[in-house]
Amino acid sequence: MVRSIAGKHPNYYEAILQLRLPNQKVVDYVEKELLRVKMPVAKVIELKNGLDYYLADNQFTLGLGKRLQVRFGGQVLVTSSLFSQKDGKEIYRTTVLFRKAPFSKGDIVIYGDEEYIVKSSVKEIVLIGIKNKKKIRMKYKDMKQIKLKSD
Repeated sequence: MVRSIAGKHPNYYEAILQLRLPNQKVVDYVEKELLRVKMPVAKVIELKNGLDYYLADNQFTLGLGKRLQVRFGGQVLVTSSLFSQKDGKEIYRTTVLFRKAPFSKGDIVIYGDEEYIVKSSVKEIVLIGIKNKKKIRMKYKDMKQIKLKSD
């Protein structure tokens, strides 16, 4: 349930959803989810490598980041910073970064000098060798070592 922002400033936000290198399917999915729950969006900033959405609800933004990772495969990083204090309680702003992997499940990629099929790209990247059937598990921080095979 999205909290009401009645009585708050029109530019009020609790979280930033950062999309990096998103394709149109990712952007469409985020826009649809925002409309579905009627999420107040303070602003959207277009950058050369993605979009930043300033959203009114921390919990929704965290959940959306996880759903993006499961649905599209990619890296999710969550950071929080102390924004202010109210009635002795600390108030944090959360940033959820979603970086879409340049490959998807089922794609053929090159890792090292071998060809692999991407079997999964949710919590980690799982590759299966085409020739040797070897299974490799990788962290998203190492995804730059994987190249999408061009035809």
